[in-house]
Amino acid sequence: MNAFVQHVKESYNELVNKVTWPTWPNLLDSTRVVIVASIIITLIVFVLDFISNQLLQTIYGL
Repeated sequence: MNAFVQHVKESYNELVNKVTWPTWPNLLDSTRVVIVASIIITLIVFVLDFISNQLLQTIYGL
């Protein structure tokens, strides 16, 4: 049990004193990049799905 308590204390100390957290503007910029990238990837997958669906309908229609 003593080892667990020591681990928690060391983890807390590292999170508070040694980790460099991003600033709020930096965090917002990163969030915007993730949202835009997600939208772009979603659109690419949608277009590829639509094309493959049309191609398969054409092939099955023969």
